[in-house]
Amino acid sequence: MSAEAKIRLMIAEDQTVIRKALSALLALEADIDVVATAADGEQAISAALAYAPDVILMDLKMPRMDGIAATRAILAKAPQTRVVMLTTFDTDDLVFEAISAGAQGYLLKDAEESEILAAIRGVAQGEPRLSPMIAAKIIAEFRRVKTHAKPAPATAPEDEEPLTEREKDVLAHVAAGKGNREIARQMGLAEGTVKNHVSTILAKLHLRSRTELAIRALSER
Repeated sequence: MSAEAKIRLMIAEDQTVIRKALSALLALEADIDVVATAADGEQAISAALAYAPDVILMDLKMPRMDGIAATRAILAKAPQTRVVMLTTFDTDDLVFEAISAGAQGYLLKDAEESEILAAIRGVAQGEPRLSPMIAAKIIAEFRRVKTHAKPAPATAPEDEEPLTEREKDVLAHVAAGKGNREIARQMGLAEGTVKNHVSTILAKLHLRSRTELAIRALSER
């Protein structure tokens, strides 16, 4: 996305008051264009395919179809879309399921306006955005799994291509939570080159999102 282009945003939220409030608030931002809203998961899928938003603020619990199922369906047909879960639920199973479905961000509804805006802008650039509480849960879970897991094999699974040294360097920066622009500056590369490396790494490791990539890297430390 170019620096001049507005972020095309869609809001999927079943509570009318919250949906309208978010829409009105976020539409005031000069770099955000609220292109669609949806009141349930099925509407979210239809609207996402019709309006091609760059970013979707997705409620987790909605009628007819929940946000996780809607996220899977949308990303299956429009994988370039970025999804930020915005919910009151922070149970471990829902957090991990949402990220596995491809969500690039996960915020709680008590997040500050500045945090929501930062998440929208960050994921639009391909950067994972998690609230501190959610990030802590993920790190704790992977530490627990790593502590009790059997030693990892020295070689990658047969269906995963090995990463080049440059790709490993990029992956380390991603795990540190850095965006493409910062990685490019620190590695002396063009931002587009970094973006291509990230796409290649995702394909080689059979992962769907930058968030999954960061979690994978953290788990292997």
